[in-house]
Amino acid sequence: MSGAGNIRKQTKFPGAGLGLTMMNVTPEFILLALVVITALAFDFTNGFHDTANAMATSIATKALTPKAAVTLCAILNLVGAFLSVEVAITVTNAVIRIQNPDGTPRPELMADGGHGLLLILMAGLAGAIVWNILTWLWGLPSSSSHALFGGLIGSTIASLGFAGVKWIGEGYKLDGVVGKVVLPGLSPP
Repeated sequence: MSGAGNIRKQTKFPGAGLGLTMMNVTPEFILLALVVITALAFDFTNGFHDTANAMATSIATKALTPKAAVTLCAILNLVGAFLSVEVAITVTNAVIRIQNPDGTPRPELMADGGHGLLLILMAGLAGAIVWNILTWLWGLPSSSSHALFGGLIGSTIASLGFAGVKWIGEGYKLDGVVGKVVLPGLSPP
């Protein structure tokens, strides 16, 4: 035993290879890991939910086999997640008020290590996952992006109240729930 003063035994766990020990894993890290896992679960439900919408015509016309269509959709869904963050930017800048005008998170959401912000995100993702699964089970067509909007709007209202949501744009700018969710839902492209 090296060092007589070192009597604490550090427990090894699966993350030990990453330099993590049970002693330096913080609640913030655990919550962040849960948010990342929930986001990956949402991406999975987004993939199986939207694959049918995106590939139905290709399969019905026999342009692609079902296996090829699902493989193509899986690859493009993954690539799309890395190429564009437009939905995330729209949600955080134009619909919910979790940022300051300069893009930094609001200070009250960063208190306690950012628990408030992470909980809003995790609850919003969980709501979108539940909606995706329910509409898939019921055979209802729906948009995973709009499910995410709805989940984040609901979790923001629960956390910050109705003032936490930007309902209409400012001036001539078509922002907020009306401009980014309601109007696009009523007028297809």
